[in-house]
Amino acid sequence: MPLIDPELLELVDEVRAENAAMAARAAAEFASGFDPDRDFVAQIRAMMEPGGIFGQDLVPQADERTVVGPGGDIPVRVFVPSTVDAVYLSIHGGAFMMGSRRSSDQTNWQIAQACNVAVVSPEYRMAPEHEWPSGHDDCETVAAWLLEHGARAFGATSDRLLIGGESAGAHIAAVTVLRLRDRHDAMARVAGANLNCGVYDLTGTPSRMLPPPENDVLAAAGSGGSAGGGYFASVTPDELRRPEPSPLYADLHGLCPALFTVGTADSLLDDSVFMAARWELAGNETELAVYPYGPHGLTGSPTEMGRRGQARVEDFLRRHAAAGGAP
Repeated sequence: MPLIDPELLELVDEVRAENAAMAARAAAEFASGFDPDRDFVAQIRAMMEPGGIFGQDLVPQADERTVVGPGGDIPVRVFVPSTVDAVYLSIHGGAFMMGSRRSSDQTNWQIAQACNVAVVSPEYRMAPEHEWPSGHDDCETVAAWLLEHGARAFGATSDRLLIGGESAGAHIAAVTVLRLRDRHDAMARVAGANLNCGVYDLTGTPSRMLPPPENDVLAAAGSGGSAGGGYFASVTPDELRRPEPSPLYADLHGLCPALFTVGTADSLLDDSVFMAARWELAGNETELAVYPYGPHGLTGSPTEMGRRGQARVEDFLRRHAAAGGAP
């Protein structure tokens, strides 16, 4: 089966032009947009907040709640549509050091309405203030809370839970799915995983080691797909191949259906291709959507290809919110 839908090839020129424009904006931001007298981390975090180059405007439909966590209260941002079939835990990206529950308001509200799910976006601890596994522990805590309380709290017609994320958020989502299976015996209630352009092998897949693809936004931003900010600083090189920090090495049997989304102009291309292959070989329902010249975060690209990628994500979430069920 071809990995790329041939119909997408006619959209390549538009997405390549947008890739070049976004890579130029990101490179310019990093090259000249920083004040040496201000905190560097605060400045890069501002890029993913509302008004930043990678941020989205806030929506008034969002609500704020808290969940008691291992390091204190965990703020969560909640989007509840008029009809709720299930709950979707949406974990933001940001190289384990930036992004927040407020970074993707418009996308989260769009998913809530299109898929009939209550979307819950958690704040989780990040580098450089915190190290592994603090942020992962926060997201596991929120997932467990949603399994126990989510349906009642948000008026869902079922107690099914979907989990997803983008980039670093997809890594945390994959680890959270594994923890729900191994620590909570809860896979029967996890309906699906939306794993978007994630990093699953912290030792580096070939696409991260090779020269970056054309107009790669990660390379333009200076990260090259690496885990930034020292979040994994306490993990030794040998430990990076353990299943928890690198879920590509995990036993993947008995997991929920998953959609893996990635573009070929993404330094993390191989992470998704390899992880999807192992997910399917373990006997799980698996979808892999590869987009020609698609950048990192393809579903947020303001192009027809980006819109099709987002539509595919919403179709996956809608189907599994309504049908539910893991093996």
